[in-house]
Amino acid sequence: MLISINNPIQSTIIFECILFAVLLLSARVKKFDHFFPISQSHELKGFAILLIVFSHIGYFLVTDHRFLFPLSIMAGVGVDLFLFLSGLGLTASALKKKLPIHHFYFKNLLKLFTPFWIALTAFLLLDFFTLQIGYPKLFIQRAFIGFFPSADLYRDLDSPLWYFTLILFYYLIFPIAFYKKQPWISAIAIYGASYFILRQNLALLSWVSPFYRLHIVAFPLGIIAGWVFYELHYKYKESFSNLYNKLKSKIPEYLKKCALKATYPLLIVFLIIFIGYFSYYFGRQENPGTAQLVSIITMLAVIFLFAIKKIEFKLLSLFGIYSYEIYLIHWPILYRYDIFYKYFPAWLATVFYLIFFLGLAYAFRKISEIVLSALSRK
Repeated sequence: MLISINNPIQSTIIFECILFAVLLLSARVKKFDHFFPISQSHELKGFAILLIVFSHIGYFLVTDHRFLFPLSIMAGVGVDLFLFLSGLGLTASALKKKLPIHHFYFKNLLKLFTPFWIALTAFLLLDFFTLQIGYPKLFIQRAFIGFFPSADLYRDLDSPLWYFTLILFYYLIFPIAFYKKQPWISAIAIYGASYFILRQNLALLSWVSPFYRLHIVAFPLGIIAGWVFYELHYKYKESFSNLYNKLKSKIPEYLKKCALKATYPLLIVFLIIFIGYFSYYFGRQENPGTAQLVSIITMLAVIFLFAIKKIEFKLLSLFGIYSYEIYLIHWPILYRYDIFYKYFPAWLATVFYLIFFLGLAYAFRKISEIVLSALSRK
């Protein structure tokens, strides 16, 4: 159900103040131990899932789009971040120790499907018993194998699951296309396969293919990034901190004290303005190619910003750890099972929802771990 909000601008300001205050309270000095540490990946995933949740609330749940603006304008960048990090993570793992294809599928598809099946079953049962909503047999069959050919926010069981089909495709094709000696070839091959399929204009994918076209670059780009980071960290035995210190040692002392101190905050401010402008610009683009390019540029700027900042935000890392579960559950709860917006001011309801999503995601993770453990013993 769509939500009407009183004083959307005031509610947004109050919520943003609370969010930024909690972010600052969770800030810690970053430790540079190697290129692209896992903590940074968690932060980026947390940032991405918040962008997606805020966008779904601001543009599709509430009737006044001023609520949560400008936090709500970067959903496309959030999707690209998830795809990029997936490609990077799979590549780094495969370069460290490439698993046989059947082991890769068993390990990764179980992790992908277990929480997904739990969430899917829960929402099917909830819809049936509480809202008396039934779904066609064909839809249920397709859903359980991860195929979602439509993404209607207001009619489908869980419309954001169009992304699940895309990431499942990448998980299926990755071990087949991956070439350990030259991973960049794998990136080109996977992009080529994606592009070829979309060029067929399949009627079955007519609803979701525009979404796919906007995001087919991010995963292959993540493969290339994973290869580059692996080469820098493992092959050349060079950590980010060592490289950073070497660069600093070559700069005269007087430049360190003035130029660097002045340049760093200016660079941070520039990146924030750059990201904000291009995020807004991305939403105004109708041409898929231009929109995709703008989204990728913005995503890279976000990654660069997170790489050079000297602090890390534990709150973002927390959301990042449970980002997949939050992605699976957030929209049906917001739209069909609203438990906060109808009773509380919008800013407070949004705070409650973030806490609620974290708690529920934690419970889903624990259930999934129990199931995975049981399956692994068999």
